[in-house]
Amino acid sequence: MTVGVAVLALLLMLVRQPLADWLWPETKIQQLLDEGERALAEGRLSAPDGSGARERFQAAAALDPDRRDVQDALGRTGQAALQQARHHLAAGDYDAARSALALARQLQLPEREIETIATALQRVKHDGGGVERLLQQAQAAQAQGRLDEGPDSALPLYQQVLAIQPDRMQALEGREDALSDLLLQAKYLARQGKVEDAAQRLYRVEEFDPGHYDLPSARAVLSGALEQARRKAERDFARGRLQAAAAGLRQVLAASPADEAARQGLHRIARAQAAEAVRLAGDFHFDDAEQALVHARALAPGIVEIAAAEQTLARARAAQRSMDSSVPAARRERQLRVLLAQLEQAEAQGQWLLPPGNSAYDRFKAAQALAPRDPRVRQAAARILPAARACLEDNLRGNRLRAARTCLDAWQALAPGDVGLAAARRRLAQRWIAVGSERLGAGDAAFAVQALAQAREVDPATPEINAFAERLRGVQPLR
Repeated sequence: MTVGVAVLALLLMLVRQPLADWLWPETKIQQLLDEGERALAEGRLSAPDGSGARERFQAAAALDPDRRDVQDALGRTGQAALQQARHHLAAGDYDAARSALALARQLQLPEREIETIATALQRVKHDGGGVERLLQQAQAAQAQGRLDEGPDSALPLYQQVLAIQPDRMQALEGREDALSDLLLQAKYLARQGKVEDAAQRLYRVEEFDPGHYDLPSARAVLSGALEQARRKAERDFARGRLQAAAAGLRQVLAASPADEAARQGLHRIARAQAAEAVRLAGDFHFDDAEQALVHARALAPGIVEIAAAEQTLARARAAQRSMDSSVPAARRERQLRVLLAQLEQAEAQGQWLLPPGNSAYDRFKAAQALAPRDPRVRQAAARILPAARACLEDNLRGNRLRAARTCLDAWQALAPGDVGLAAARRRLAQRWIAVGSERLGAGDAAFAVQALAQAREVDPATPEINAFAERLRGVQPLR
């Protein structure tokens, strides 16, 4: 009996601490945090025996990864590692500096902070002379006007000095002067209309010192230059100088990638290029039409006007091949008269777009392919066009959206450059979104997905598309 009690007491003594840890994990976490804080205060950031701050805090994180104070403690350990790296670097202890940097990287500190010190470490090891040498190189680069043209220019070198000695007054003052000079250059370039180069300098200053006192003034100058560039592009567009307008707006976007007005301006130019391609195709100037389409695709490859212009160009080429065939002129004339008579008959019966294959529009397309330049064919197009517009309006009122799309396509084919087409496409796309939203509210997600696809096909730039797509993502994956 006595032996049994002794064995039981020994077992309890051996398992007491693990059992306590299992029953009261908060107590164990707090113990690890306290041990880690002591190690951190003593500068023991990492130790092979597990007694360092990093190991203690990581053990606490293993017990509760979501605790904010544990993650903060690991972050402070990383910052301490960076500080040790600076200290060792300034003292010339390069191996210790490298080890401290490795610890900071393992603790996932921002890579930019680590790389700045790592670059300084490589430079001082290679050049010798330590921080003083770096400072002299930075001052020499600044005197030569090399402010930010690569790793050997003034600003990167000053940053390396400050990575080692953050309070080094000569480096702080030198960097301040270099940033001021860079902003002066940005203002000068902006006033010269070189907005992309100006923006690059301004953004670099923001990277080095987002609170620089002269940044608001430079931003104002750049903003004014961007507005002037937009107005000049508008004037070029109004005068038909499409290439010059596009070049100006591209510069604006290069300087300010989020500039929606410039992006929409490029879309307008692309639509004008597509309309020009249609006009050239109608006169059988195929090479020039294709070149206009190349310019349009480069500006806005996804707009529907380009696809329509490509179809028009293909039809014009087919028409030319038909005209150049061995069909005698007398036979072509007889065929054309038959088609025009059928077209008039369909008009008289009100069959403007339906039934497919026998409508006035179908007869017109056949006649156009046979003799695109014939005045009678062009007169027929002028008669059918109002019917296509009226057909669109009638079907929109009745929410017959697929039929409305047929009418819109006919309008596009009859008058590709019509200024009213863009608004008509937008209205049809918005109607698809409205009907799709209503059906989605009634639980018909399948129809809503189809409605979104139709809206994107009709006018992908419709503003309501993105919000509707977000709603659908909460219902089912979009393909």
